[in-house]
Amino acid sequence: MDGERRHDDPDDDDRADREELAGDLLDERAGGGDDDDELNEDRDDDDPERAAESVTIEITGLSLYTHHGVSEAEREVGQRLVLDLRLDVGETDATATDALEDTIDYAEVCQLVALLAQQRSHKTLERLCSVVADRLLGDYELEGVWVKATKPEPPIPLSVDEVSVEIWREAEE
Repeated sequence: MDGERRHDDPDDDDRADREELAGDLLDERAGGGDDDDELNEDRDDDDPERAAESVTIEITGLSLYTHHGVSEAEREVGQRLVLDLRLDVGETDATATDALEDTIDYAEVCQLVALLAQQRSHKTLERLCSVVADRLLGDYELEGVWVKATKPEPPIPLSVDEVSVEIWREAEE
């Protein structure tokens, strides 16, 4: 054989076939082959007949410096508060139209919640959550809203990671 190696291993043929198949798949994906055009035709985003889909928007970890608490010191000095929100938008055309006006602008929601949480002091997180939930239901077309307010460093004499209050409200029909 004079330095020439000869392999009659059937695994080498299988490996070569797999490599060729993998290369073909990569070429199809990178090249946007004919199959991609067919998929895009099936997904016509401008189809007005397409049914609206139910949507939930979640905002997690909105961190604000606020002045809520039972003690005068808490309300005077203030502390960090973290808010989480879940907005049950219900059926919306935004899944088909890709238009902001067909859904809820979560940046706007964050601004409103920050204003509500920082504008006025409440003794309880229950009251704050209630005020936020009522305002969101009043200002936006929502089916329901969930509000959670968390004090990451609660002013209590025991070791606690955090305390929080949650409220769930459904829109009145």
